[in-house]
Amino acid sequence: MNRAEARHLDRRDLLRLAAATAVAGSLPRTARSQPRLREDPFAAGIASGSPTDRSVVLWTRLLGAQIPSGPVTVEWEIADDERFTRIVQRGETQAVPQLAHSVHVEVQGLAADRWYAYRFRTGGWTSAAGRTRTFPAPDAHVQRLRLAYASCQRWEHGFYAAWRHLRADDPDVVVFLGDYIYEYPGAANAVRTLPDGWVTDLAGYRARYALHKSDADLQAMHQACPWLFTWDDHEVQNDYAGEQEGNAGPAVPDFRRRRAAAYQAWYEHTPVPASVLTRALDGLATGQGLRVYGERRFGRLAHLLLLDGRQYRSPQACTRGGRFGSSTVNPLDCAALADPARTMFGFEQERWLASRLADGGAAWTVLNQATLFGARDLVPGPGTLLWNDGWDGYPAARQRLVGALRETRAANPVILGGDVHENWVGHVKADYARPESANVGVEFCGTSITSRTAEPEHLRNRWVDNPHFVYAEAMHRGYGLAEFTPGRLEVALRVVDEVTKRDARVATDARFVVEAGRPEVQRA
Repeated sequence: MNRAEARHLDRRDLLRLAAATAVAGSLPRTARSQPRLREDPFAAGIASGSPTDRSVVLWTRLLGAQIPSGPVTVEWEIADDERFTRIVQRGETQAVPQLAHSVHVEVQGLAADRWYAYRFRTGGWTSAAGRTRTFPAPDAHVQRLRLAYASCQRWEHGFYAAWRHLRADDPDVVVFLGDYIYEYPGAANAVRTLPDGWVTDLAGYRARYALHKSDADLQAMHQACPWLFTWDDHEVQNDYAGEQEGNAGPAVPDFRRRRAAAYQAWYEHTPVPASVLTRALDGLATGQGLRVYGERRFGRLAHLLLLDGRQYRSPQACTRGGRFGSSTVNPLDCAALADPARTMFGFEQERWLASRLADGGAAWTVLNQATLFGARDLVPGPGTLLWNDGWDGYPAARQRLVGALRETRAANPVILGGDVHENWVGHVKADYARPESANVGVEFCGTSITSRTAEPEHLRNRWVDNPHFVYAEAMHRGYGLAEFTPGRLEVALRVVDEVTKRDARVATDARFVVEAGRPEVQRA
């Protein structure tokens, strides 16, 4: 499908196509279309994601000028061994042009807590082999989970050496916390160039995902283990909020249409089940929504909650000049900040989260969302200056979440975030205005894979002026590696020395320990 032909589907058509092509079964012979192809159609790589104790989603997208304009039959296999001598399941599915010839196979009936190999075939070509796993059964007693968290991989800002090093760290799962692509046309002092300009339509979003997925290090990390996902703003537009457009790039006649196109492209390039296409909230205004928030259980060890802080949020308050998007704000000049009617997650998602926290059942409660959670005054000394796109712009919503953690007595809460391109480590406070108030949980907000940060030289002053944080660092790019056991959480901040080099080295910038039952971060 060329640029002129690309169009986003309405929700009903999108759901119908996705559901039909996600079934892990065999197609009737009359539905087969598998012409011989001259070039490797698996240039976008392969991936797996959304694991449960019985299932996993296998993904690929067929790319190339030789891909037929109609449906293409793709064969898939999943095996107990990397040589594929012990096939567990195999089948066929359709890669259809309406979904960019992407493939989402929802493989059911797998054994719990098991590693598998998988691959695809079409047109005389076989993909690389991937490695994936199921999670332990929800009631299983599990001794370890190695979880990596990462975000913000702007193409022009550097190479993806961090992904190569993370693969060597051998995580059980990667949680990606947003900004998988950026919609920008380029960057000053770019390390890598972009072949096109601003991304505003379906064809543009598809092309930008294809570019990112051409990176060998990113492909290899997707092949190494399953991923879980949430998103942030740049999958659509910088600083967009719900159905209000953001503040970067050319204006479009219909922002809801742009958002729907971006959401469709995200689905097409992400190993998530067709169920994400179900309308998330009754009463959502016009525009196509995806159900991104959800939960996964890693036995009785970890309750992983995936949260969506973009799709349902209230617009930012008191942005300077009355513009859309974000700015810094003096809270004394912005009474709207404290309005309890304003929300980050949307009230339906807030209620869902409170119910899931109350369900409990695991040693650790892990909230995976896009940005820094704790309060952060940006000016040292007297006075306060806040950034209104983060949780500081939604203090009533933040307090409701803290209240839900306390009221449900959620076990050992850990909040993971990204977005700010800096490492922040600290305590979730009962009341951020009172430093002496109780610790409710802990927070690890990660740096970026490549995306630059602004004014890193000012970070130390900001850290000192916000005592609930115990560590902050802005000079390096990388990821976090969190190892959960029943009695202990250990987190390593892994950073690369220079993202301008493909062969950048990695080191551990800092290590931290949290003992179960004590919401306190200790430097290891």
